[in-house]
Amino acid sequence: MNFTQFLLILRARYKIILITFSLIVLATVIVSLSLPKTYTATTSLVLNYKGMDPVTGVVLPAQLMPGYMATQNDIITSRNVAIKVVDQLKFTESTAAQKQFDNATKGKGDIHTWFADRLLQGLDVKPSRESSVIEISFTGADPEFAAAVANGFANAYIQTSLKLKVDPAQKAASFLGQQTKELRANLETAQAKISKYQQEKGLTNITSSLDVENTRLNDLSAQLVAAQSQAIESTSRQQSAGGNGLASPDVTANPVVQNLKVDISRAESKLSELSQRVGENHPQYQASKEELDKLKNLLQQETRNVSSSIGGTARIYQQREAQLKAALAAQKARVLELNLSRDELSVLQRDVENAQHAMDAASQRFTQASIEGNANQTDVAVLNPATPPQSPASPKVFYNILLSIILGTIVGLCLALLAEMMDRRVRSRDDLSNLLEIPVFTMIGPKPTQKSGGQLTQLSNRLLKVV
Repeated sequence: MNFTQFLLILRARYKIILITFSLIVLATVIVSLSLPKTYTATTSLVLNYKGMDPVTGVVLPAQLMPGYMATQNDIITSRNVAIKVVDQLKFTESTAAQKQFDNATKGKGDIHTWFADRLLQGLDVKPSRESSVIEISFTGADPEFAAAVANGFANAYIQTSLKLKVDPAQKAASFLGQQTKELRANLETAQAKISKYQQEKGLTNITSSLDVENTRLNDLSAQLVAAQSQAIESTSRQQSAGGNGLASPDVTANPVVQNLKVDISRAESKLSELSQRVGENHPQYQASKEELDKLKNLLQQETRNVSSSIGGTARIYQQREAQLKAALAAQKARVLELNLSRDELSVLQRDVENAQHAMDAASQRFTQASIEGNANQTDVAVLNPATPPQSPASPKVFYNILLSIILGTIVGLCLALLAEMMDRRVRSRDDLSNLLEIPVFTMIGPKPTQKSGGQLTQLSNRLLKVV
């Protein structure tokens, strides 16, 4: 089928096209004018995408997730938000609303839930793809009612969003408050233990006490070493004085012994001189000899005294050494006891520090949760509140008529072609040539009309029968 044949078919079947076109356009006009008018009011909301809580300053990575906008969409279209809108607009308080609910459900179910479901049917939420704006639209028969419901959903969503953020914080604050009390009690118990331990051990400052005792231990150690050296030296001098007193340096260095030795030397010289001049029985000789013997006895007595004195000194050093050893042992025991006390005190102090850190962390988190639980700020703000629309959203008569014209034309053309296929006619020489499969070279006679076209059709049918 070429374009000429198509135009011939349209000219032959124009009545079908006109009737179909007129019926569709007329039906569309009648339906559009008979449908009730509906109005759509829209509220625009802006969601904070900074990702930071305005109260605590905590970064909220959940807002950066791809599903965040879809989650907010589900919250807006939830029954919980719709019930809040019903309560805000006080639908259930009117007698007409109660009667409408009774007629629809025969008094069964919850009136708030029923009205909430009715409102959700006219609600449409459209989040923006490239921005943080959400549009809440409501379609209703009354423009003021539609605007009120759209604004009601926006306010209910803001309240619900705030409640969803505040409720977990309030529960966490309640839990953390109880935990803080328990941790404070644990801290007080740990502090009481360390105070009691210090009172029992008599410790004021374990570090200073340990330093003093270590210093004293070092001093005793130094004194013991000196006493041991002196005791060894005195013992050697005692042994030297006891074996040969006159050969002992201590005896020799004694002034009395030295004087006695000088006197003995003089007495021996005098006795030697007298022995050359007088005999042994001479009174002078006897007196000198007695004096010499007396000096020797005095020297021996002084030697014994000096040796005894050296032995006493050695015994004193030995006693001091024993005393210092005992004192050093006692001081070591004291230092070890202080070390043990320090270790036990360190354990108690670590318990106090751990309890303090735990309580500080819980107190800080409790304070933060309390602030979050009492916050009244939300990350949602109304950008454009809904206003009563001036023109109805539907039915759109102009667009419906335009669409009916296009549809009527297409349907008319389809019906015309369908009718032509069911009752094919010869409308041109091309049809006759295609039908007889014989080329047409020329046509003689007047221009064929619709009537002559019918005659051509009859002629072609006859030719087909002959063939």
